[in-house]
Amino acid sequence: MTSEHLRIGLLIIGDEIISGKRQDRHFPKAIEIAGTRGLSVTWSMYLPDEPQTITDVLQSTMARDDVVFSFGGIGATPDDHTRQCAARAAGVELALHPEAKREIEAQFGADAYPRRIEMGVFPEGSRIIPNAYNRIPGFSMGRHHFLPGFPSMARTMMEWVFDHEYLDRQRESVPVDIAIIVKDAGESQLIDLMNDCLRRFPACKVFSLSTLTAEGRRIELGARGEAALAEEALAFLKQGVSSLGFDWDLRP
Repeated sequence: MTSEHLRIGLLIIGDEIISGKRQDRHFPKAIEIAGTRGLSVTWSMYLPDEPQTITDVLQSTMARDDVVFSFGGIGATPDDHTRQCAARAAGVELALHPEAKREIEAQFGADAYPRRIEMGVFPEGSRIIPNAYNRIPGFSMGRHHFLPGFPSMARTMMEWVFDHEYLDRQRESVPVDIAIIVKDAGESQLIDLMNDCLRRFPACKVFSLSTLTAEGRRIELGARGEAALAEEALAFLKQGVSSLGFDWDLRP
């Protein structure tokens, strides 16, 4: 799999997010972290603290080749289910990871027992993700990486995963998102043009966002991908829009 086709997914777990009690900070930070490495987030899902739902989703994502970062639910309180669900989804048992045991004991000594040590119980075959904040690690299974729900911890741990497991997937060229604003056109009138653009530039994504303004209908029409290719795709769209008889401006 080349870096151009690396799919990155996010699972953000917690009833407090679903209920709106807390605002999610993982999604924007993950976009930033991936973006600085020339990568982008492909998809994201919010999940409740519900074991069956978490297990079902993990079984689905583990069957694909996506790189998945899961945030939350790896603590030891009764509402933390992610470690158990990951093991169930993978069909393996849970066990105290020896490296996690050393890290937690080094941080807390005798106070690691009887509860803190439980946070080092991972699905068998896991690899630890170091946690510089308090030495309670996260864990990886294949291309799934399980991080705590605390954004300040998860951020550095996600960076560590990218730079230790996917360094060869990173790119110096960051994908760009460029567009024009088409005036007084309906999206249906641009569909054929968009499909033609996709056929000519299959490595790009073509998008449209329609809005109604005081001046009339406006459509943000653009391309997302490697800079040089996206510029070519946008030039094709500009020419096509003009050929259809619609005016356009560059997106501010």
